[in-house]
Amino acid sequence: MENKEYIYLKNLLEEHLLDFLPEVDHKSITLYESMCYSLSAGGKRIRPVLLLAACDFCGYDIKQALPYACAMEYIQTYSLIHDDLPAMDNDDLRRGMPSNHKVYGDAMAILAGDGLLTSAFEAMNKDMLLYFDDPDKLICRVKASYEISKGAGCRGMVAGQASDIENENKQCSKEMIDYIHLNKTAALIISAIMSGAYLSGADDEKRRDLSIYAECVGLAYQIVDDILDICGDQDELGKKVGVDAKQNKSTYPAIYGLEESRRRATELLENALNIMAPYYDQAEVFTAVAEYLLKQIK
Repeated sequence: MENKEYIYLKNLLEEHLLDFLPEVDHKSITLYESMCYSLSAGGKRIRPVLLLAACDFCGYDIKQALPYACAMEYIQTYSLIHDDLPAMDNDDLRRGMPSNHKVYGDAMAILAGDGLLTSAFEAMNKDMLLYFDDPDKLICRVKASYEISKGAGCRGMVAGQASDIENENKQCSKEMIDYIHLNKTAALIISAIMSGAYLSGADDEKRRDLSIYAECVGLAYQIVDDILDICGDQDELGKKVGVDAKQNKSTYPAIYGLEESRRRATELLENALNIMAPYYDQAEVFTAVAEYLLKQIK
């Protein structure tokens, strides 16, 4: 991602990424090291950057949103640690480095994921404690935290992952593949953007446009990921390719074919660009993300 504003927000996140982790007793230092290992392994940081971008889009001080942006990345990283485990995708490479369980073992990897997930809510709740004397700001934070919780849990990402596992080695319906993608991947992207909107007290029009953009990009993101698992380069992606076919996973290309998957992703991303077009430079990061995804499948 070469956009300057995106890079600025990403660097700001990286600078503060470990700031909101709780202090861990030295007796549990391996747990902390395992958490930090995966958290510091890099990545595009698309979800927390989109959260910060939504705040900036709505005229809010992005530095006040850092606890929520970092919490978003804690949740995303926990999900990747668990995804890579032998009982899930059984992947030994993540972000170009050995997966957490390959370094720390399965048990510690599970606990590191648990630690990151709970640290996310600790970070957000700790921030809320600062605003008991300002009900309006507190309400915005509660709404943002709820949005993140919903996207990460059994009505979002976890639900999608569960259905994804249940539909391996099965003839998946088109309705089910949409459900899996909208929850497994899109839900957390939608939550990132909408929590930023709630934090900033966005008006109805901006919130509506952000919601449409988020749904389009969220679904397209997983379709693009499905395509890159077939056509992508392992070194560029930082993870193995061909995993979906090997595990007989339900993916867009498996059901619709490669060209129809490209067409659907392109349509979604063009819709996302159109909804943001009236905002011009104000929507710079949102435009950059959609254009980046388009470039991946051209």
